Amino acid sequence: MSWLQRAARRYNPFGGTSGRSSSHSSQHSHQSDILHIQRPLHRADEIAPSTSRDESMIEVTDDHYDASTDEGMSATDPMEQTGNEERMDSVCTGDDWVLQRHPRPNELSQDTQPIPGPSTSSHSVEHLRQSQRLIGYQARASSGSPNPVGGAACSQSTEPTEGPHTMTSLGKPLHRLTEKQKKKLFFIEALKTRYKVDYDKVQPIPYIKDRLYCVDKVYVEGGFEFMPTEQVTRGSGSWERLESYKPVFSDQRIQSVRRIIEGDPGYGKTTLTLQFAYDWCNRVEGSPMRDVEVLILLRMRQLSGIRSIYRAIEVYLLGSDPRVKEADIAAIIGESKSAIVILDGYDEYPDQHSRRVTDIRRILKLDLFANTPVILTTRYLPGYLAPVTKRVRLTGFDEIARDEYIRKAVVGEDEIALSSIKARLKENPVLEDLCQVPLVFVMFAHIAHENKDFQNFKSVTEFFQYMIRCFHEHLKIKSKELNTVRYSIDENEHAALDKLAFLAISQENQQITWRRTGMRKQLGRDFYETYLASGILVEEEVVPERSSRGVEVRFYHKLFCEWYAAHHIVYILSQPGQSVPLNELFRHMKPEDVQYVYRFACGLNRDVSSSILQYLEKSQGRSNRFTLLCLLEQSGDVKGILGNVRDMCSQTVNIKEGDNRMLQRSTIQLLDIAAGHGILVSSLHLDQCFSKFDVTNACIVLRSGLRLTNPKTLKVLRVSGRTRETAGDSKGIEVTREELLGLFRTCGALTEIRFEGREFLLPHSVPTEMIPPTLKTRNIIVSYEDRRGMIHQLNWDDGHWQTTNEPSLRIPQEELDQKWALEELAKVTTDGIPVSCIHLDRCFSKFDVTNACIVLTSGLRVTSLKTVKVLNVGGFTGTGAIPSDIEVTREELLGLLQTCETLEEIRFEGREYSLPLSIPAELMPPTLKTRNIKVSYERRRKHGVVHQLNWDDGQWQHQITSDGSVRVDIFQEELDQQWGKKELAVLSTAGVSINRLELVRSFSNIIDDTQSIILTSGCTIPVLQTVQELWIQETDVDLEVFLKILSYTKECTEITDLNFYYCEAPDKVDPEMIPPLLKERGVAVDWFSNRWRHLDLDTGNWKDEESEEDDSDDGTGGTGSESESSESE
Repeated sequence: MSWLQRAARRYNPFGGTSGRSSSHSSQHSHQSDILHIQRPLHRADEIAPSTSRDESMIEVTDDHYDASTDEGMSATDPMEQTGNEERMDSVCTGDDWVLQRHPRPNELSQDTQPIPGPSTSSHSVEHLRQSQRLIGYQARASSGSPNPVGGAACSQSTEPTEGPHTMTSLGKPLHRLTEKQKKKLFFIEALKTRYKVDYDKVQPIPYIKDRLYCVDKVYVEGGFEFMPTEQVTRGSGSWERLESYKPVFSDQRIQSVRRIIEGDPGYGKTTLTLQFAYDWCNRVEGSPMRDVEVLILLRMRQLSGIRSIYRAIEVYLLGSDPRVKEADIAAIIGESKSAIVILDGYDEYPDQHSRRVTDIRRILKLDLFANTPVILTTRYLPGYLAPVTKRVRLTGFDEIARDEYIRKAVVGEDEIALSSIKARLKENPVLEDLCQVPLVFVMFAHIAHENKDFQNFKSVTEFFQYMIRCFHEHLKIKSKELNTVRYSIDENEHAALDKLAFLAISQENQQITWRRTGMRKQLGRDFYETYLASGILVEEEVVPERSSRGVEVRFYHKLFCEWYAAHHIVYILSQPGQSVPLNELFRHMKPEDVQYVYRFACGLNRDVSSSILQYLEKSQGRSNRFTLLCLLEQSGDVKGILGNVRDMCSQTVNIKEGDNRMLQRSTIQLLDIAAGHGILVSSLHLDQCFSKFDVTNACIVLRSGLRLTNPKTLKVLRVSGRTRETAGDSKGIEVTREELLGLFRTCGALTEIRFEGREFLLPHSVPTEMIPPTLKTRNIIVSYEDRRGMIHQLNWDDGHWQTTNEPSLRIPQEELDQKWALEELAKVTTDGIPVSCIHLDRCFSKFDVTNACIVLTSGLRVTSLKTVKVLNVGGFTGTGAIPSDIEVTREELLGLLQTCETLEEIRFEGREYSLPLSIPAELMPPTLKTRNIKVSYERRRKHGVVHQLNWDDGQWQHQITSDGSVRVDIFQEELDQQWGKKELAVLSTAGVSINRLELVRSFSNIIDDTQSIILTSGCTIPVLQTVQELWIQETDVDLEVFLKILSYTKECTEITDLNFYYCEAPDKVDPEMIPPLLKERGVAVDWFSNRWRHLDLDTGNWKDEESEEDDSDDGTGGTGSESESSESE
């Protein structure tokens, strides 16, 4: 009997002749957890070719076994008789146990000796493979290497089968696991099986169905950037580069429980999620997914009508496994040491505009999975986001990434073929920009490699036309082969598909998947099968929430859906006498969602494009940046669009660093059209993208490498540089005298040029002998801002700069930036230059009276204060808890005012600062009264009251500065409560409506006699008739106090909402004790601990808010409702 057979017998969970009886396993269940097997596992030639020593280890998921008790061993076993034994020990490697072979003594010098032949070993291998799958074994292999026993590298295990000594990856025998642990094991194995199916069938060219790749074999990293802001912002902001996809989880600058990965269509968002899944399933070395315990990956296009995330996981990831239910899934994720949830394709989520509260919305707002990292991929930002959300974006392929993909997936190491593909890319300049889009480039690379008649293209539309033709041509060639299906559909006749695509993306809730039976009926079987075989349509098995298992159909990529929808738009708009208003036609088709629909339509028909461009120009909020993309899809004579070009050039034309090369090139082509037809460009703004002026070639070079070669009709040129925060360690951009003068000569219509930002280093002067007389005559306005914030303007008479302002300085929170700012401040002070303003951005700690200096939060000190005019001490002005409590004493405030000899104003903005309630007149020096410095304090900017110090009596005067949404927050600090009480009195006296009063850990009780709120410091708040919402936060209340609060609410006649947030409240209230006036006024009483509940004032019971919502959606997840369970194929 071979060693593999005996090993299989020992692990055999099925019993039989080689297994143990249940009584025997009970008898020995207490024995050693160390497993010894009497035969080696290192024979690579028998187990798996080309596996390393580490790869030949089998991961032990059952180490509870003692060889000495093996009754299945034959008494006449040759190995037992000879005593020439090998040993197989379980060895701990990280979190898992692996079997490691120790050879027999007489085999030490016989490394090449063959082990038993195929007649026995093949049976043993299969037997062991069965045991491995059923117990949950996985081969330990790096980066997808083969399984040592012949299986795939990634998990293919099914359910763990309970045997007497079956061990699991949880480190315990299966029979010792609790039911919860078993379900967790089943759950993780089911996830891995599901993900492997997805990441093993990546199809770069959809019409070549016999080329399926594992994602790791074709994945190439494009560019990654992140927005380094503390709170999510919807503006363009500044972006910083990430070197790889791996720091998305590990980089401290984007550490958060909510991350969004943005990317244009085809930029590889879905492929990236598959790479994450591959890394997790295979525990790839160096990947941040290696140590993640649970990974949830859901395609959001499949979640139509499914409100529960746990239901979605059960339906789409677990299939028909009955053992793990929704409640189990919730428990597993909640109790996991590390779990990550990835939601792919928010822009394709059918319920994104639904008014119903779904788990997806709760997740994005941090109301669900508050401590679980969640990644959302999308083309655009959702309408609701948690403030902690971090933004990452994909920037596409650069030349290095393109070369890597060609080598990795197309030509291998064939450098000649690589050069040929790259040459074809250079022959198509419009494609050089398009091929930053990974999806486009992948198809381009494969098509260019296989089609020798590759042509030149002028637009995205032309390339897409060629690509679609390649799909059909390939299908025709394949159908000519023997014993293959013949397809005879005209590739130019697709009106039914056009209409279907248009209806899908033109509705408010886009539904871009269809049930197979319904779609096949609408298109016709022959047409459907043709487009399915071509790869343009893709089938996908799904299990909708309230329907039987079926097959859904979608386009290979949403770009294809937009392509056919554009054809239908062209058909509608080109009909004689058509009267469909464009705003009605495009009502639900936002350009940011379906930009290629507009661009394709403009490229397909010139007459139609003119009306679309007019619509875009008139539509509210649309900028010329998108309009010009549609404009440039037109080919041929541009005379018909000169009016559009002229209108666009009458406004500011922007080129930004964040724009992709395609958009930058499109803008440059627009400027070329304008210059060629003598159209003046009112203003060109180069926003953080200027690199240099090429004197030799008389052109502006951008950071992207693109060149603006014909700027002769520019009137105003604004060149904005990166800020200190976005420039990092950049030494700045030097603009020489030659470059500056060359720029003036090239831009013949230029009247003004402004260098904005502190990144630029301009010459100290321009010698008059270098200035051509024509430039003096033109008297161009030339200005720039130096690193100290001072603005200079060039004097053409003597070639020197004149200073036009006083510098201002911002000192941020980061210590490195603080050092730089303090160095600049010291230089300015040494030169005796007045500083108009210093802004301390959330970095003020205290004023050191002894040493007369400001101490920052980093410990650095601001000593150069003598020439400062305005000091702005900025702090935390948002909602939520105060990050720190900084008390500014009377002595500190007066010392600061005396130290800053030229100070005219000081402002404290933020709730972390607590200033003295008054300053006695005897403490105020006469010089300060004479200077009459403006001292103000605002706890919440534009949402309450500004307090200004009166030098006559040392008291604060109050000015209401609300923009209509007054809110007062009172925290547990005593001084904060005193200031809060003062603001409430000011607002109440003035009759100003207070939208919200929040008592955060500051509420204590209600005084029975006066119906006043007593705070933790002893301060009291009387009944207020101007408060609309009262929030009690993070303070538990019993039934007695709860009823007192209801009574207080009754007295405050304007209160409409009473909220208890993160509190413990009574489970039930006697309805007889609830003041009737609350019912009459319709006051809403809500309580949130782990979910929102609403108090029914009639019954005194709490009700879950979600249970009151309409739940009538059928949740079928497709446009058709029919079941396909009985469909005949």
